Amino acid sequence: MPGLEAPLRTVVGGATARALAELELHTVGDLLRHYPRRYVQRGELTKLSDLEEGEHVTVYARIADVKTRKIRHNLTKTDVRITDDTESLTLTFFNQAWRGKQFDLGSKAFFAGKVGSFKGKLQLTHPEVHVVDEESGPTGDDFAGAILPIYPATSKVTTFTIQRSIRLVLDTLDIDDPLPAKLRLRLGLVGLKDALEGVHRPKGIADKDLARARLAFDEALVLQLTMAMRRAATAALPATPRIARPGGLLEAFDARLPFELTKGQRAVGEVLIEELALDHPMHRLLQGEVGSGKTVVALRAMLTVVDSGGQAALLAPTEVLAQQHFRSICAMLGPLALKGQLGGADDATTVTLLTGSMPQSARRKALLDAASGAAGIVIGTHALLQEHVQFADLGFVVVDEQHRFGVEQRDALRAKARDDRRPHVLVMTATPIPRTVAMTVYGDLEVSTLDELPKGRAPIKTFVAPVIEKPSWQERIWARVREEVAAGHQAYVVCPRIGGDEPDEPDEPLDDTDEPEEDAKRPPLAVLDVAPQLVEHELAGLRVEMLHGRMTPDAKDAVMRAFVAGEVDVLVATTVVEVGVDVPNATAMVILDADRFGISQLHQLRGRVGRGEAASLCLLVTETGPYAPARDRLAAVAATSDGFELSELDLEQRREGQILGEQQHGRSDLKVLSLRRDREVIERARTEAAALVADDPELRGYPVLAHEVQRLMATDKAEFLEKA
Repeated sequence: MPGLEAPLRTVVGGATARALAELELHTVGDLLRHYPRRYVQRGELTKLSDLEEGEHVTVYARIADVKTRKIRHNLTKTDVRITDDTESLTLTFFNQAWRGKQFDLGSKAFFAGKVGSFKGKLQLTHPEVHVVDEESGPTGDDFAGAILPIYPATSKVTTFTIQRSIRLVLDTLDIDDPLPAKLRLRLGLVGLKDALEGVHRPKGIADKDLARARLAFDEALVLQLTMAMRRAATAALPATPRIARPGGLLEAFDARLPFELTKGQRAVGEVLIEELALDHPMHRLLQGEVGSGKTVVALRAMLTVVDSGGQAALLAPTEVLAQQHFRSICAMLGPLALKGQLGGADDATTVTLLTGSMPQSARRKALLDAASGAAGIVIGTHALLQEHVQFADLGFVVVDEQHRFGVEQRDALRAKARDDRRPHVLVMTATPIPRTVAMTVYGDLEVSTLDELPKGRAPIKTFVAPVIEKPSWQERIWARVREEVAAGHQAYVVCPRIGGDEPDEPDEPLDDTDEPEEDAKRPPLAVLDVAPQLVEHELAGLRVEMLHGRMTPDAKDAVMRAFVAGEVDVLVATTVVEVGVDVPNATAMVILDADRFGISQLHQLRGRVGRGEAASLCLLVTETGPYAPARDRLAAVAATSDGFELSELDLEQRREGQILGEQQHGRSDLKVLSLRRDREVIERARTEAAALVADDPELRGYPVLAHEVQRLMATDKAEFLEKA
């Protein structure tokens, strides 16, 4: 009897197996994990209003009318009109006049095919037909239950083919349950065989629900076991303990801080110092609200490593952010960053910047400082990952904006450590992460959170500016910018794209959640168009500059330096300013076409203001109507400044595959588990996985579970989880 790894051809035959391969279904397990996309209750008709052109669909509807006519001497056309009692759809058959006798008016049938259109109306041409007997249900054994499964299908592989194949597999299936009976009993879960029967051949709603609960837990458990085994493997690697020396850099830095650390900063700092002192590598995620002071926490950890004789590297995703970190860290350290220079402290270190666009002489010096150990802290972009970049004793790696780097890039930097010692790793994100995402996508990391802002930060007032409904707001928006500048402050104007002759692409990828509204009648506003308009009209007389990713690194750096120095009143930019840009004097932000951005991205952009003591303002400008879905997003951002609350709302609105990196991988491997709905399931699975791995690190006593983990790890799915 076949198991889950058996090739499909051994059960369903070669021809059907070849057809199923079009859906990437090759084994019995692949087929059984191809779950129904929905179910139809017997007697319940499909909503025809939900159909979209190009879809492969299976509909269940009533025959309303049948007409056959001869188009020419050798061609007949039969039109069958079907209805769900609200909408109707036409089925077209050529040279099948017998269809007129097949269909009885008022009878019901399943129709499967690709939705096309003719003269502006949707239709199915030559669909597959399964007539329903009102007394006994659908014809044959394919849909014998009261609840009828409808599967994702193609033109060559219909839902009926999939259902027949699954029936053959279930009738001969022989599997070992990966979950021990005691665990199933304790968690109230049905056996795997019963779950597969329940999801594919439910006798009632209860069967379907029990099946889903078991299958969702299985997916969560395999993910959590993978993460738990990664955590255990990391803990088994050797690392050099890094302990700050008394009277060293860390103490000197703390003494010169012009502000008091928040309670959260102190608590996270203590955790980092404790873990840096261990003989296995720290592997921690630091997430925090916009402006919560993550950089200070990371810098204190870096100084701990430098105190111990090691080096720290900070990896940033863009040159703008790398240069911003370099300037801010040098400013915070002051004389402590001027080793061997006039005015430098006795125990100072050297902070070095390394980017791909640096002049050759500066680049050579930076490489030498890193390789010789002269630089205690090296800050850079992807240039740090190149093979010829060497360190004398790399003890600590900080990765900023972790989601913009792949696993292989982090590994490339970790591999630069001395001998077989692994560096300690801290990855940071300014995007608050929902708890379920933290437990899955970042499940191999320990998580620390900063959720309070430093004292003295002014609140940011956020307003939605619907200029279509209130045209007078257009003038008022720019008047407010002028008022802020007149008060001695600065402002940002953010556009979705760069513009010019290049393709209409954003400077940085927009949030996966946020696609332009379907009724958008113009391309998104662009920096290269908006800036000249503002200079000529609305903001005439003010010092306006542009910043976008198509500029040379030197030009970008020059503009940012001028803005930081107060020599620019208004910066018109793309999302290149989304993270890391810290200008306390900037108190106003105008986000044009705000409906083109997502909740998390709007929150990140808004965080560029409100970084000083003056009250700040953020205007979300939109031309969408009051009932557009995007208006709900904008209203949510305007209603709260709590990034963690917004992250949960963002999760509710996102498609599941987008959360787990569907666009990188092709499709999400989570077929039942929902990060939006299954928080308790994920938490339970995390607890059980930790206990199983603690008791049996290689799962030798659970061979079926171990195989499922290996199946995940052997594909690129494990890597795409880290990239998500």
